[in-house]
Amino acid sequence: MSQLDEIKSRIDIVDLIGESVKLRRTGKNYSGLCPFHNEKTPSFIVTPDRQTWHCFGQCNEGGDIFRFVMKKEGWDFKEALRFLAERAGVKLEAYKAEKPEDKEAHERLRGLLEEALTFYRYHLSTPAGKFALDYIHDKRHLTDATIETFGLGYAPDSWDATLAHFQSKGFTSQELMDVGLVSQRDNGGFVDRFRNRLMIPIRDENGKMTGFGARILDPNDYPKFMNSPETPLFSKSRLLYGLDRARKPIRAANQAVIVEGYLDVIAVHQAGFENVVSPMGTALTEDQLRLLKRFSPRIVLALDPDAAGQKAVLSGLAAARQSLDHADELRFDARGLLRHEARLQADLRVASMPDELDPDEIVQRDAGQWKSLIENAQPIVVHVMEKLAAGRDLEDAKVKSEIAGQVLPLIEDLPNPVERDTYRQRLARFLKVDERSLSGPQARSPITRRPRPRVESPAQVQELPPPVAKVTLSPSHRIEAHILSLLVRRPDLLYRLDRYLQEAALSRMTADDFGYTDHQVLFRLVRQSLEQDVHDADQYLRQNLPSSLESLVDELAAQAADLDPVDDRLLEDLFRGVVKIRHMALNESVNQLRFLQEEAQQSGDQDLRAASYREMVQQHTMLLRSLDQAQLKQNGRRKEGK
Repeated sequence: MSQLDEIKSRIDIVDLIGESVKLRRTGKNYSGLCPFHNEKTPSFIVTPDRQTWHCFGQCNEGGDIFRFVMKKEGWDFKEALRFLAERAGVKLEAYKAEKPEDKEAHERLRGLLEEALTFYRYHLSTPAGKFALDYIHDKRHLTDATIETFGLGYAPDSWDATLAHFQSKGFTSQELMDVGLVSQRDNGGFVDRFRNRLMIPIRDENGKMTGFGARILDPNDYPKFMNSPETPLFSKSRLLYGLDRARKPIRAANQAVIVEGYLDVIAVHQAGFENVVSPMGTALTEDQLRLLKRFSPRIVLALDPDAAGQKAVLSGLAAARQSLDHADELRFDARGLLRHEARLQADLRVASMPDELDPDEIVQRDAGQWKSLIENAQPIVVHVMEKLAAGRDLEDAKVKSEIAGQVLPLIEDLPNPVERDTYRQRLARFLKVDERSLSGPQARSPITRRPRPRVESPAQVQELPPPVAKVTLSPSHRIEAHILSLLVRRPDLLYRLDRYLQEAALSRMTADDFGYTDHQVLFRLVRQSLEQDVHDADQYLRQNLPSSLESLVDELAAQAADLDPVDDRLLEDLFRGVVKIRHMALNESVNQLRFLQEEAQQSGDQDLRAASYREMVQQHTMLLRSLDQAQLKQNGRRKEGK
């Protein structure tokens, strides 16, 4: 038994959630107002028997105690695990991200960075730093309060001022190298890395110092922006500037906005829009998007209006790549973004800045316009469609053909058939052509579409010690474990299971079919093992398995020790398992929705709400019938096979 289950057994989900949500018993369950969105009628249900929760309102999310804490606090699984383990009195001795001596060294380096922040801030107030301060005030229109909040500073115009200062405080040249404050000469000596620059401290999402960004003040200097180098604390591809201050506003707004520069972030925050971050001038990575997805699945890219910014999302298209000659400043790729969107199950949109203004200039001119631009951000495909058509004659058949030839491959890359049809119809209306002309050979993407599940790094789950206690498992937990026991032994069966389900008119299996966090993590890893082609699936699974799940996988593998040698029987077993867990979840949802429907009816003025719940009950009931029909069909096929 995994130690996650031990933690669950020691913490009652009703007690945990009841500390922040006023719960009222509703039959065998509890109901209350959802803590994740504003509502007047309860749509939030806690089920003690399953130790799970679900919101039937705007959120439409649910899970176990780990998922609740992750969503409430904006934490990842590791952070939620630590918190709940401490609450449950479970000591995670084996769970250490680094050795004690490494941790001590890293803390010293973080302390050095904090002192560097103070050093640069001091120099901003000196006569030498007046030019930098004037630039911040006059050109960027930042207030003293904002400068203080974001810790802006000035690096002296000297080759060794920083080096000499910190050596006098007992720090070594190697330590200064390790945090990126100095660089090494060819002759072995050291010089200050940042000179005569505006200094911008960079923190991780938890507010810990990691490094600096630095902007030129002398237009003859190069490059315009310089970041700390890759260090034990600073990894540019995994950081988002401003996220330490934006994480709570992102959750509150249920939307994250990405801009291109540090100073854009600061200016937009100053204007009152605090759900804004920046990838620090680098290509937007899936790690960064995944980090944002922890706080909200809705992500808007607010691009600069220059040539690179306006065409940035088009960089995945051959014509745009040629026109921009593979320019280094390209940051976003339309096709890449769509793939990120599909894998992460996020909602990525694009907002372009008008009138040749950057985001900071927009909010200075009219904060209301910024709000409107973000609210009206367009899906990626629509943005590409309109940018390709801008200033061109859409009555010209060749122009229509060229635009269709570039947009259709993007549409065909979408994994959802409803979205593909919707965008194809929209493109047809946009170009004023018959939709059937967009369904020919040119509409087929040259890239073979493979299933694109939500992929999450197994490294997000950290080490846990071996299990030490047995806990009582719910029926759904046991069925989920049985399904995983087969898939762990035979990952290759998953694609065949997908086809089996689709032949029965059911959707393919996803992590959302599982109600328990550790099961979701393991299933994603199984799916990921099939998406890569470097190693055999079972080899990849073992190599990338987090230590926290090793005992669980060993137990699951032991359950399936006597594996049926006939693949068809294994597939039937998996099929029955999937149908069972979906059936149980839907039954539970129907019962909960009926209670919510009755409560809404009794409140008198909630007829619309009651009707909504009634419609949801009908939808769930239809899904149950579909499951029953699929099971009957499968039983019939099995009898015919005999």
